[in-house]
Amino acid sequence: MEIIYTILFKVIWSGVAAAGFGILFNIPNRTIIPVFSLGAIAGLIKFSAIHLDVGIIIASFIASGFVGFASIPFSSKKHTSPFVLSIPSIIPMIPGYYGYKTLLGVVKLALSDNIQSEQTLFFSATQNGLRLFFILLVLTIGISLPWLALRKKVRRKLLIDKAEDLVQ
Repeated sequence: MEIIYTILFKVIWSGVAAAGFGILFNIPNRTIIPVFSLGAIAGLIKFSAIHLDVGIIIASFIASGFVGFASIPFSSKKHTSPFVLSIPSIIPMIPGYYGYKTLLGVVKLALSDNIQSEQTLFFSATQNGLRLFFILLVLTIGISLPWLALRKKVRRKLLIDKAEDLVQ
């Protein structure tokens, strides 16, 4: 039961952080509630998946993919771009912890004199840096891929290319 309260606590603060970033980015007032909702649901998906031992990278991809797909109908209802809704909703999912640990490891590595501790620091900094990179990568892909795949021009081009392939 305690884990449910922990996840709900994180969900609420994910929504608040998303709305805060939306206000910081000066989004229209009519889009603050959808940004809060998308951020909270993305937090729910991510933290629930992490609790189920999916892994932070896959959990971030699933949550950002949801935001990418869900921002399209929200954006047509609110008459705005999907990115106005999705970018502030995803920013609370950026892993500042791994960035901090990476930079801290690099600084400690630069100041270290012990070769054995340098190896440990190097591998730790590299591991945190790679996690940071892949989480940022899947957040970007998760937001962009649904929007690009559902555009009419992209679908039309794919259909034309397939038709030409069949003729030859």
